[in-house]
Amino acid sequence: MEIYIVSDIGGTQMRVAAHNTEDLSRVNVKKIPTLGEGQTPTERLIQLIREVSGENRIRAIAVAAPGYLDPEKGIVYLAPNIPGWRNLNLRQHLYDVFRVPVYLGNDANMAALGEWKFGAGIHHRNLLYLTISTGIGSGVVLDNRLLLGENGLAAEFGHVTIDPEGPLCGCGHRGHLEAYASGTGITNFVRQQLSAGVRSSLSLDNNLSSKEINQAAQLGDSLAIQAFTRAGKYLGIAIANFLHMLNPSIVILGGGVTQAGDLLFTPMHQALQESIISPQYLKNLKITTAVLGDDVGLKGALALLITEFCQPIQNSSGS
Repeated sequence: MEIYIVSDIGGTQMRVAAHNTEDLSRVNVKKIPTLGEGQTPTERLIQLIREVSGENRIRAIAVAAPGYLDPEKGIVYLAPNIPGWRNLNLRQHLYDVFRVPVYLGNDANMAALGEWKFGAGIHHRNLLYLTISTGIGSGVVLDNRLLLGENGLAAEFGHVTIDPEGPLCGCGHRGHLEAYASGTGITNFVRQQLSAGVRSSLSLDNNLSSKEINQAAQLGDSLAIQAFTRAGKYLGIAIANFLHMLNPSIVILGGGVTQAGDLLFTPMHQALQESIISPQYLKNLKITTAVLGDDVGLKGALALLITEFCQPIQNSSGS
């Protein structure tokens, strides 16, 4: 059998799947920890690809990788949570072993591509994807093409400045969207309020997380509700800015923070309505949640592969 190999690399685990080239059906999938004693993450990836492919003939490989990377050159400039992945030519490493075309994409971009090709974004030519988790990642499809920019670094919307005097972001700059609306931003806000003496059912301990804050908010804790209201407000302001720049027909929201549901989305929609410059931006706009779940990285890598390697295969919109 001839197969395509797709992989999704994270700081905790890596996944590899094999797909039949004839109908794109998945024929095998495995996952292992990204870090392992006695092996580099690159060596572990190569080993996992060999295990998943078995005796089948690999036609092409696509990888969704974290951090800052150049998809044209195949270089990972920096993956903060993966030791040794700095200025790593991952494409060359994989090509040297398997001698097949290798495609590389940022994980957030691949998530956007996966939702566009296989998920909530089917039939849409212009799409904005935001994953709201520990941080905020993003990807954009415009006119059925992934927005990459000159060096593959476009669409870092989590690091758009909302307030230059705002809270410190994990990247070291102030007032980014991520500092307000990510799981980390929500948790930091609650910690600050608890330190200032605000009463809450939540306690100031090392285990405080956005998931715990969500649970408290669902039970009516006023500080927890305030944290999600604040996050939703700034998310709505940011999305208004993104609509002004991109004019997509769909905004897809993924990531664990979206599990808060209306606690986040109600203030988000209110701020969006208040911040948009024209109702035309909202006309026929769909705002929805992601549907691919944990498969989004693998599906995105597959979408990249069939878009680049098998160009006759088109988006389900038929355009």
